[in-house]
Parts: sequence; structure tokens; C-alpha cells
Amino acid sequence: IARTVVRRAINGKANIGAVRYLNLHEYQSAQIMSESGVNVPFGIAAHSVEEAVAAAKKIGDDEVVIKSQILAGGRGLGKFTNGLQGGVHIIKTDEVEDYASKMLGGTLITKQSGAAGKPVNTILLAKKMQLAREFYFAIMMDRTTQGPLIIACSEGGTSIEDLAESSPEKIIKVPVSFDEGLTDEKVMQVVDGLTVSGDKAAAADQIRALYNLFIAKDCTMVEVNPLAEDVEGNLIAADAKIGFDDNAAFRQKDVFAQRDTTQEDAREVAASEFDLNYIGLDGNIGCMVNGAGLAMATMDIISLNGGSPANFLDVGGSATTTQIKAAFEIITSDPAVKAILVNIFGGIMKCDIIAEGIIEASKELELQVPVIVRLEGTNVERGKQLLAESGLALISADDLDDAASKAVAAI
Repeated sequence: IARTVVRRAINGKANIGAVRYLNLHEYQSAQIMSESGVNVPFGIAAHSVEEAVAAAKKIGDDEVVIKSQILAGGRGLGKFTNGLQGGVHIIKTDEVEDYASKMLGGTLITKQSGAAGKPVNTILLAKKMQLAREFYFAIMMDRTTQGPLIIACSEGGTSIEDLAESSPEKIIKVPVSFDEGLTDEKVMQVVDGLTVSGDKAAAADQIRALYNLFIAKDCTMVEVNPLAEDVEGNLIAADAKIGFDDNAAFRQKDVFAQRDTTQEDAREVAASEFDLNYIGLDGNIGCMVNGAGLAMATMDIISLNGGSPANFLDVGGSATTTQIKAAFEIITSDPAVKAILVNIFGGIMKCDIIAEGIIEASKELELQVPVIVRLEGTNVERGKQLLAESGLALISADDLDDAASKAVAAI
């Protein structure tokens, strides 16, 4: 369901996406890879200009690689709002202070960051490597085989989507069975597909280390672009991107403790604290619904009536009045919202509880936008009675289509 919601958000030109999976910064991912036996370039994360200068001195070379750390791809071709072009540079060590001062605290806009960009609070100073060749390597879950799928390409360092279009024959896909694990035969299939020129046994060990990391850390994706070969033929993970399944948070506590909420929409972070599912869109009708399917249907009906949903918000099947109040606060924190549609089908969730939450939120928040309410199901008559006796200017609707048309008309 979450993946469907994400796709819907993209199709609806969402400003943000749902965090179904935890993503970590490159420097965090590289540390996890290193601990798992994967070769990574030596690097030091810095959170201030002073730390960046000290890190460059510790690396001790005439040149270093300086990388902005944001949770979005395309950093190298991105642009800072202060005018600095590119979020990744190879620079002289004596230039670190200048570049760090422009990067830290800045906002980097890339093709994947959205128009607002992402804040750069951390930079990575890494040792410049002498790389002879660059490959692409990734492991992700495959719906068709219902298991891990290794994707590898003998060319890397650029967009895999572009490579898939221009040179699809160079990309190999190796499915892995959970029962069998990564066999020697499949490891060598990957190594041969990469056209490794160095020690193939050592390269195979690196592929196994990456796969073992994928399994041990409950990953949804391990991507290395580029997976590079140095002048001595050694494989090095020159970049690192790892995603983790949120369902594994209880047993990957050290990983999830590294979550950077500054890279996420503040409303989404607030929603997660109240166990609400929220995705911000770019419309003007706020939605509060119970159940992901009903929420998506509500968004569709709004669109069919000529409106545009401002969000996806699922309060779940057991929301309390506190959660309902929090949901209203999150919805109304979006200045684009001009009306709110509440669509509740009471099954496990009782309509009178929703009604109490709506009344409490309306009074405490002094809502300045029209609220359209459609209730159906368990305790619906009691819920409607509470709303009618509340003295609040709430707009009642008989069914979903009626609610959507009233929401559109109320703007």
C-alpha cells in the first residue's frame, strides 16, 4: 500500500514523498559498508567549517573530494541557492574552507530533491582515489522473483536509467533465492558481468560482502554507483546508498537512530510521532480519512469533482481524539489548504470518536477553513448527533461524492 501511495503522490505532483523506507546519507552508508567488509574510500564527515578543514588535514593529500550530504541523487549536477554550482567537487586542500563555508548551511537543488532543495548540514571529505574503471552495482527486492535481485553493469558513474536506454545489453540481472542464498556460481556471474580485470576471487568477496550486508541489515536497496576498480584492480565502493525496511526498525535500532529528519517534510515527521500516515501534495483540499484505500478513493473523487487534494492522511483504525487533533494541526499547517474533507468509514474506528476529535480540534485550533464531514459505519448516528449539537459550522455530507462536491464548492 505504501508503495502505491508513493506512486500516487508522484502522479499527483507531490512536493514530498512518503518515507516507507529509511535512507541514510552517503557517509553513514559508507561506514556500515566498511564495517561489513566492503572497500570504501577513507572519508571524514564534517558538520562545521572548522571540522572540514581539520578533516582535510587529516587526509593529508594535496587534493580532496568534498561532497554535500543530502538524501537526494544528482548532487554533482545540482546547484546551491547561493549560486555555487555542483554539490560534489575535487578541490585543493587549501580551498576546503571556502567550499565548506558555501556548502554548509546552504540548500542544494537537484533533479531528485524537488524545487525547494535539501539543506546541507553535513559534508563528507574523502580521499581522492585513483580509479581506472567505473561500474554500476545494486541489490534490491524484486516482486517477480520475490527475492533479492542483483543488478550490475560494466559501465557506471552515471544514471543507470540512461544506461538502460542506451546500452541495455550491458546490464545483467541475477536473482537470488532466499533458500539457496548467493551461490558461488551467481557470484561469478556478477563478477564476469562487471568485466572485472583484477583478482576475481577478491572481487567475488566484495560482492558477497555487499549481499551479506543487504540481508543482515534488512535492506530494501544497496546501490553503489560507481563501484570502481582502482589501478591495482581492487573493487572500491566509491559511492554508497542504502535503504532499510521500516518494519525492521525494532531490530536495527542502531541504524534507525541515524535517521536525519531535517531531510524530511516537517509535517511528515510530526505525523509519524502520532502514528499517522501523511503525504503532502500540492492541492488545496485537505483530507483526513481512515484506511489507505479509502484515502486514495477520496483523492480520486475530489479530482473528479474538479478539486485537488492537498494531502494523503490516514488516521488508521484506532485513532484517539489526540491523534485526530494532531491530524488537523498537520493539515492546517499547510497554508495552501482552503478546505478540509473528513471521510470516515467506521469499522474498527468509531464515528463518535472521530466526531469528538473533530469538535475538540475545531474549538482548540479555531479552524478558519470550512470542514466537510462524511461519516458512515459504527456509531454513525451518535457521531452525527455530536457534530450537530456542537454548535460548530461544520458541513455535513450524505456520501463521498456529496462530500467531495461540497469541499470543492467551499473553496
